[in-house]
Amino acid sequence: MNPTVARRALANLVPPKIATPTSVSTGQGPSLAPLVQFYSKLPKGPAPAPAIRGFKERFMNGKNASGAPLLWFIFGVFGLGYTIDYNMHLKHHKNHPH
Repeated sequence: MNPTVARRALANLVPPKIATPTSVSTGQGPSLAPLVQFYSKLPKGPAPAPAIRGFKERFMNGKNASGAPLLWFIFGVFGLGYTIDYNMHLKHHKNHPH
């Protein structure tokens, strides 16, 4: 990854004019006020849980619990296998009839 791309991506996290080494190292005074103001605007507490985490939570847990996706997967694998087997059988009989 190019360093300039990383700097641009991280530029929104900590503004470079606020978090300079001299303002942070002193520990108090008016130079630290913009940094405190910036961090006081950030959300506090734990992050909210994502609504849908994965396949199992979407189809197998909760009020929409169903075994239908599992059955569709089994039928799909069967259909794919049957199609491949049928095409191989046709290739076998292409030049050699029964």
